[in-house]
Amino acid sequence: MTRSMNIVAAVRASGVSAKMIRHYEERGLIAKARRTAAGYRLYGDADVHALRFIRQARDLGFSTQHIAALLDLWRDRRRPSAKVKALALEHLRDLERKAAELHAMKATLEHPVHGCHGDDRPQCPNLEALAMPVEGGATAQPVRRRGVLRQGTRR
Repeated sequence: MTRSMNIVAAVRASGVSAKMIRHYEERGLIAKARRTAAGYRLYGDADVHALRFIRQARDLGFSTQHIAALLDLWRDRRRPSAKVKALALEHLRDLERKAAELHAMKATLEHPVHGCHGDDRPQCPNLEALAMPVEGGATAQPVRRRGVLRQGTRR
């Protein structure tokens, strides 16, 4: 038997804030909550289970659009696992690309940060590096120029 709980209990059971629960309802990720005679939202175990699923997917960085697709696949017990794997692989490639971009940004920033004394003098390689012009359009490729590794310039 499924129990009914108000939004506060659903928050506690799922780990998702009340604001996000209402947002997920509006976006159609979970069904519209049943209402009491007084208008309070009621959630069942299946709703809480779906909210936990959504929270886990968000924690892994999936977009709302991908979460909707994953929920549809999760609810379809006759789905081919190849569809789930394809979505997960696509997301994994996106994460790898983002990780490479973050690594390039970190490498770009390390040199000026280590070159800045952080004292009372006005000279700061951090600001000088940011003020350098970008040539040839922005990319995620870092380039070493004038002793400073820069983000956003083609080789």
